[in-house]
Amino acid sequence: MKRKQLLLKQRIKRRLRYHLKRIGFQATTDGQIQIPASSKEVFRSLHLAQRTYRLRMARQFVKETWPRLAQFFADGREILPNNLSPRLELVKSDTWQSRLFRLAGLTWSVPVSSGYGRRLRFLVWDDSNGKLIGILALGDPVFNLRPRDGLIGWTSDDREERLVNVLDAYILGAVPPYNMLLGGKLVACLVRTREVRDAFWSRYSYLRSVISGKRKRPSLAMVTATSALGRSSLYNRLVLHGYNYFKPIGYTSGWGHFHVPQTLFALMREYLEDCDDEYAKNNRFGDGPNWRLRAIRRSLSLVGLNPDLLRHGVKREVFACELAANTKNFLAGIDSQPVYNGLLTVAEVSELAKIRWIEPRASRRPEFREWRSDKILDILNPQSRP
Repeated sequence: MKRKQLLLKQRIKRRLRYHLKRIGFQATTDGQIQIPASSKEVFRSLHLAQRTYRLRMARQFVKETWPRLAQFFADGREILPNNLSPRLELVKSDTWQSRLFRLAGLTWSVPVSSGYGRRLRFLVWDDSNGKLIGILALGDPVFNLRPRDGLIGWTSDDREERLVNVLDAYILGAVPPYNMLLGGKLVACLVRTREVRDAFWSRYSYLRSVISGKRKRPSLAMVTATSALGRSSLYNRLVLHGYNYFKPIGYTSGWGHFHVPQTLFALMREYLEDCDDEYAKNNRFGDGPNWRLRAIRRSLSLVGLNPDLLRHGVKREVFACELAANTKNFLAGIDSQPVYNGLLTVAEVSELAKIRWIEPRASRRPEFREWRSDKILDILNPQSRP
């Protein structure tokens, strides 16, 4: 073994063990890891190092964009719950809207993904005051998701053929102070609207699949979502006018790579590259499901660590939003076309959500009016203040 490889191997083992212990994981006798307890505070603490790193990397971005974009975050006194008027704006790359989207995403207590493959990103505006309610991003779903596949009854061939009709909500929620008014539930329900269906159709109805190379004409029939902190309080009981917008369908198995920080992953890639391993650079979309997960697993095996260290044990609740009346039959191949009976507009869903959540919460919790928009900067990084 080359001296460089040996040094990298030792550094990876030492730094990974130190990192896992520092963020709160406990070692088991068989070389695996386990979480100390299943609670939202524990889950947040496990993500803290990753969030701190991302905020540190974004410090210059925040410093440059905050003076221009601060105007779009509301003070509590600027919100009139009875007049709330939500609107979706599809975000284009390299625009001030895309920078606002990124800035808002940095406020999440659990770091959010940047998505991959097909992506639809939306800003959710309150047209009554010109302020940002929240953000919504839909992207390509993971290839293997047992609760989803079991719900539909997919075989592996079925999934490969019809997964193109499914997206995953990888970012979804409200920014302060709209989150204090249960604005996250409003944003979640906007997934099942005509505007989202039409945006998908407009952008992706004639594209060729990167993975299969086939030209397909997909129709958005289902959007999945996964809770960030175990059992979800955001997606549960999302019922408007008798319809459940996101239905719980099970839990993830507790595998993933969130607990492997970016700095350590870069070290693993360097090691794989020095070993001339194919996973060092095999990171283009279309090269197979979850390249990062597989690259970490390969690295762990090569340095002599248990690949089951990727079993972090944080089981997230999985939800499905069915946009069509015949979603399961369409995705199972029984029906040839989705039937969108009962699909409402953003305005119609928003009116129902105001009555169901926003106005009652504003009456019960009037303290949202004390929120000042400059507190957003404190969430992002206290040192980022100009």
